[in-house]
Amino acid sequence: MSKHAGGLYIEARIRADLDDLWARTQDPAQHQRWDLRFGEIEYLPREEGAPQSFRYATRVLPGLTVAGTGVSAGERERPDGTRTSALRFGSPHPLSPLAEGSGYWRYVPDGDGVRFLTGYDYRPRWGAFGAHADRWLFRPLMGWATAWSFDRLRLWLEHGITPERARLNWLTELTARALVIFLSCTGLGLGSFVRLFGPLAPAVAYLCPLLLAVAISVALFKAPLPHTPAARRCLRVPAVRVRAPRLLRTLENPR
Repeated sequence: MSKHAGGLYIEARIRADLDDLWARTQDPAQHQRWDLRFGEIEYLPREEGAPQSFRYATRVLPGLTVAGTGVSAGERERPDGTRTSALRFGSPHPLSPLAEGSGYWRYVPDGDGVRFLTGYDYRPRWGAFGAHADRWLFRPLMGWATAWSFDRLRLWLEHGITPERARLNWLTELTARALVIFLSCTGLGLGSFVRLFGPLAPAVAYLCPLLLAVAISVALFKAPLPHTPAARRCLRVPAVRVRAPRLLRTLENPR
């Protein structure tokens, strides 16, 4: 996958032990806790030495969950000290926006941490309509969800903030920002607020439009709090040209 390919690329630098990062990403029970894209991940029985088959389920809309299958393989010990895992996946569900895809994770030790990165791509369903929907809606959403999930994983490893707590932090901050915008746009309670300033009320009322504009700008553009997961903290374009690992070519599409 090249730097300018149409696939998705996400990279996060995580200050954590390589073995801990590997465990949180390769164990299905832990993986499904931090990855927003998957509601369930289950390994299927396999023969010795064969790639690992798995079943996954993801919620595409409230009340609508689609399932699929995949196959994965990993290289835990590589000569250059990095690790790699690759997978192919697909869903036969007619309401799944993607038909099949493939991707990889790379674990690159970097000083006191690890560069954890992914590259993946997929074929959307529903013909021309699906292609347009993917370009303008689903693909940007998938990129955001992957980056947000990577930062949630980072918070778990670096600060011990569980994925469940990180989600609560995000929802709380999102609600607070939405409330500020709502109150600023509607002016609800503004009169009572201005009267609190007594003799200075006329001056405060004069400045209110500017103060409301500042409040809305802060709510919209202020960086998320340190313990709130944020997609913006992840790199979305590789610094140098990258290619999918050879391991990916050894995997067949799931049936």
